[in-house]
Amino acid sequence: MQKTVNEIESLIKQKQKGKIYFASDFVLMGTPKTINKSLERLEQSKTIIRIARGIYYYPKTDTKLGLGILYPSLEEIAKEIAKRDKARIVPTGIYALNKLGLSTQVPMNIVYLTDGTPRRIKIGDGKGILFKHTAPKNLAYKNDLILLIVSALKAIGKENIKNEDIEKLRILLSSRQISDWKDDLKLAPAWIKQILISKV
Repeated sequence: MQKTVNEIESLIKQKQKGKIYFASDFVLMGTPKTINKSLERLEQSKTIIRIARGIYYYPKTDTKLGLGILYPSLEEIAKEIAKRDKARIVPTGIYALNKLGLSTQVPMNIVYLTDGTPRRIKIGDGKGILFKHTAPKNLAYKNDLILLIVSALKAIGKENIKNEDIEKLRILLSSRQISDWKDDLKLAPAWIKQILISKV
């Protein structure tokens, strides 16, 4: 057991602090039971922090302002999960609106559409990440901004779009060349396509 603990600790410490790890990262170092017990020991020694079931964090500390441990954001955790699973994700709902500046609400739980496995990740303190499965065609956009805009507009709904929302999107799109995202127009619903075309 101690050998496995030492091997996992050595591997973790080879990387920079602030990295997220999954129990599955160490699958070649022993049986699932041995790996889980080893990670528990490293958690007890404060080498790593358990942020969710099977998800660990090699803590990075703020030394300049004395803010203590700099925990990863829900978005950072979600992106690491997607990277591990080789899945595409896009924020939806309130979180998508917040990222685009269309809402000032910051949700405790964020929701992503994914072409991967649907699941709910409980982080603690009432926070969590929900992955909802969607058809791959809904994530086929090449431009990440257009993908996010389409997701956000779908969340708002055609009847609830305000002129101020459209103006904010126009400003966002003005910083991008239309050639960067014109091919994505054919993927968008007709009413969203009309909004995008009218604001370039």
